[in-house]
Amino acid sequence: MADPAAPKIDTSEMEKKFLLDPYMRWAEDEGIPVHLDFGHDLLSLETKQWDRYDARGCFAHTHGRGDFMANYVLEVEPGKKTRPVKHLYEAFIYVLEGYGSTTVWLPNNVKRTFEWGPKALFAIPLNCSYQIFNSSGRESARLSVTNDAPLTINLYHNTDFVFDNPFTFPERVGSTKHFEGEGEHTPVHRGMNVATLNVWETNFVHDLTSFKLYDLNERGKGSKNVSFVLADGTMHSHTSEIPTGRYKKAHRHAAGTHVHAVSGEGYTLLWHEGDSEFKEFPWKHGFMYTPPFWMFHQHFNTHNEPARYLACSLGSRKYPFIALRRRSAEGGGAISVQQGGRQIEYEDQDPRIHRKWLEAIAKTGVASSMGDLFNEPAIMAIPEEKLKGVIQTPRSIGPAI
Repeated sequence: MADPAAPKIDTSEMEKKFLLDPYMRWAEDEGIPVHLDFGHDLLSLETKQWDRYDARGCFAHTHGRGDFMANYVLEVEPGKKTRPVKHLYEAFIYVLEGYGSTTVWLPNNVKRTFEWGPKALFAIPLNCSYQIFNSSGRESARLSVTNDAPLTINLYHNTDFVFDNPFTFPERVGSTKHFEGEGEHTPVHRGMNVATLNVWETNFVHDLTSFKLYDLNERGKGSKNVSFVLADGTMHSHTSEIPTGRYKKAHRHAAGTHVHAVSGEGYTLLWHEGDSEFKEFPWKHGFMYTPPFWMFHQHFNTHNEPARYLACSLGSRKYPFIALRRRSAEGGGAISVQQGGRQIEYEDQDPRIHRKWLEAIAKTGVASSMGDLFNEPAIMAIPEEKLKGVIQTPRSIGPAI
């Protein structure tokens, strides 16, 4: 029972002085919707007028976004444009729908303009002013902006410094051809028993559905992948492809990886060690979600065409920034947990996983191409009561990487 003689604590005053979150305060003060969920259909989120851009927008926050990364959606109405803006946080812009162009004012006073369409990806060199134009007079353009604004705004907690800073970063611009979709491909050989890492350095990717990918079977049968270094940034992105009739291996990593479904349809299963049930997130183009910190997740294609996705996170292949990202670049993300890594090999996964996928593709009429790795008739014959209980997750026998 509370002591009536005890002094009363003014919690409102405490909230003004301690446990502050400058990024969230900024987001709430921007006057647009702040959506929070495990993941979102970015194409259907409510937007409102956003004065900062003179366009419509909303924040698409997720429970797994972590401390450094976030996402917002920009909607430019037919025939309109944003006002010129600049900011001291990095941002990757993925075109969900629509056609338009972007003008960037570079530190040497050169103006660059490039055109984009659906499923293009581009980055603005740090602190450069830019303006986005919708070239259609009939349809809105909607863009997903994955960014490290939480890191930047919480670090400096001064929005004038973040949005009205005169400092320039000419080394971030790269080649002028990087705004035309050209770039440099570098295969990074990471030693024995670790797959080659293929990196493409540019500022602009015309179409993620047709961009050349490279074999990365270590992450799943027939898996393909390419990593991007955009605008010489510390943010990372990669695009992966899951062939039809197949799926990726489960793995886990740091928080803040924003995964956008680009093409195809399927679902992702997520679970922590010790869970008895999976969390399932269905996806198709326009859906975005972020696996929470150290939560196993596994991507499944249920469609009759290859499925591609885009993942954006903190720590690029060039500038890993945090230790976990460095170990990923070194190959740790594709090493079995039984060898101290973060991946669950097919032979070690819970039988419920393959069975669930077989049931899912039976509904879509897709044939499995995994029969050489699994005894599928035996898995389907397991009685339901034997499939219940804690999810079978092999424990790491070495250092977590």
